[in-house]
This record gives sequence, C-alpha cells and structure tokens, in this order.
Amino acid sequence: MSARLLIGLLWLLHFLPLAALAALGRGLGRLLWWLARRRRGIALRNLELCFPELPAAERESLAREHFAMVGRSLLERGLLWFASAERLQRMIRIKGNIQLAEQTPGAMMWLLPHFVGLEWVGPALMLNQKRPGVDVYQPQSNAVIDAQILAGRSRFGTTAFVDRHDGIRPVLRLIKQGYAFLNAPDLDHGEKDSAFVPFFGVPACTLLAPARLAASQGMVVQPLVVTMLPGGQGYEVEACEPIPGFPSDDPLADARTVNAWLEARVRRHPAQYFWVHKRFKTRPPGEPPVY
Repeated sequence: MSARLLIGLLWLLHFLPLAALAALGRGLGRLLWWLARRRRGIALRNLELCFPELPAAERESLAREHFAMVGRSLLERGLLWFASAERLQRMIRIKGNIQLAEQTPGAMMWLLPHFVGLEWVGPALMLNQKRPGVDVYQPQSNAVIDAQILAGRSRFGTTAFVDRHDGIRPVLRLIKQGYAFLNAPDLDHGEKDSAFVPFFGVPACTLLAPARLAASQGMVVQPLVVTMLPGGQGYEVEACEPIPGFPSDDPLADARTVNAWLEARVRRHPAQYFWVHKRFKTRPPGEPPVY
C-alpha cells in the first residue's frame, strides 16, 4: 500500500465512532500477531526477560494483548491527524496537573515513557496548557509519512521539532527561549552517553543525557503516562508528580531512579508498554545477545 493511500485510509477511518475504530484496531493487532513474526518474537523475548515468574501461556496472552493495543494505536493515529480539537478533547481524560509547565517559571522537561498510546501526549499538552514544547524526532524513511507525522504533531499549540542528527544545541536554544523539552529516554540508543542500569532486573542500556541535561538546566521534570482505555472510552493522560530526588548530581543514580519508577508504572498495565522494541539489544561487555 502506498503512503498516500494509507493516509487516505486513516482519514476515512477517523470518521468512525471510537468504539468501532478500536474494534477494528484490535482485529488488525490479531492479524499483525501472525504476520509480524519478527516483532512477535521480540515481544515474547522481552516479556520472558522481564516477567520470568509468569507461566509462558500468561506471557503469550500479554503479548497478544499488546499486539491488539498496537493495532489500535495504528488505526487511531488517524484521529490524531484529522479529528477536531473538540472531538479529541472528549476522548482524553486528564489526570493530575497538566498545567504544571506553564506554572513553572524555569526550565521544564516532560518525561514520556514509551507506552503504546504515547502520541496522545501531544494534543493533551497542547490543548490544555500554553507552554510551547520542543521534541527530538527520528525522521522516517518515507518522506510522505514523515511529513504527515510532523503535520499531525504540529496541529495544536506551538511545538518545535529537532532532527535527532542535529544534536542538542538547537534544543538548548529553544529551552532558553522558554520551550519545555519533550524527552522519551527509555529506548536503547547504544552505549554512547549511556550506562547499563537494571530494568526488570535486566541490565538495560540507559541514556544518562536526560538526567545531565535536567540537572544542568535546573529543570522541573514531569512524567506523562498514557493509558489506552477499553473500547470507546478514549485515553487517560496522567500528568504525574515530579519524580522525588530527580535529577540529582549523579546521572547514574538518576538513571536507576527513572528505570525503577518506570518499571513500577509498567506493572500497572504491562500489555501497554512498547515490547516490540529491542530494549535489551545492547549488552554489557562479554554478555551474549538476548534476541
């Protein structure tokens, strides 16, 4: 399917009631379970590493539910791209102080862990508070999809996007101008500026840069967690309290603090974390690959 045809399909589907779209998305997830064998294997391996205490059948059930959520997130992306602000507001349930950033005079970081509904953070922030944001993004290989993603993320409020390959300097300039930094630190980006920190008891290559940046800029750091609700109930976006003691003057200790905090959050809705990513791809010296 061409990129333009895919975008057109998502535009058509966004007119459906959310309950119908969610049912279709879960069906797509079931199809992906059988078609995306490589990703299925990654998810099952991640769950085996992180939940060794669970029976294999229970881990497979979690993985199947995860794929259902992934299918939903793919089809419901059309809502983010095309639905009106009023409709999106009806679908988003805000929990906590979403306006903390505009109430904070100094530098601000939003910490965005990779739950399946992560993209809903954008409209939740930009429709419910006034502070602009800056996001570092990885360009997509398909130019049409790349342009649509950026257009969708830019629909509301003021958000600047910095190509990951351009480094941190453009981000720092915008932070000094009052932009809050949207940071998603829980992916494996390799050993550069990272350390091996436990995540579910497994050494995970974890970025140290977010803690260093937050400490150097005196940032208030607020995590935002998205939970996909059943059927047509929408999305809960929780604006959490800042993590106690973060950042400190010890980036390694801060990475441990964030991973422990995130692990506790994942355990609340384990099927909704982004298990299809190779979170443990980079291994400590001498350790064999896990995938």
